[in-house]
Amino acid sequence: MLFQANLEKKYHVLTAENAFTGLQYIAEDKYIKIVVTDMKMPVMNGMEFIRKARLIAPEIAYFILTGFEICDEIQEALSQGIIRRYFRKPFNIQEISREIEDTIAEFSDGCDEKNAN
Repeated sequence: MLFQANLEKKYHVLTAENAFTGLQYIAEDKYIKIVVTDMKMPVMNGMEFIRKARLIAPEIAYFILTGFEICDEIQEALSQGIIRRYFRKPFNIQEISREIEDTIAEFSDGCDEKNAN
């Protein structure tokens, strides 16, 4: 809720009750460009969720929140480009917002390049 309250002033924020609902949102909403998920969730962890989500929408930029030090699974995902970045809790909302803005700018630049060709 804190995450949504801080970001919904600038962005359209969708929150999912669970990973399955999140996957459904991703499958149904082609306007989703960025996903931020928690590493610790019931049923599947954040990396499992992202791996499934990438099968549906590989073009989305994925980020993960964790309350722990970086683990091998997250480090591997960073190295392979599965996630763009991870944020450690307690998170810095300005840092996350900057990263989202930078990612949106990259998407915009990519659209401009495609339109120029």
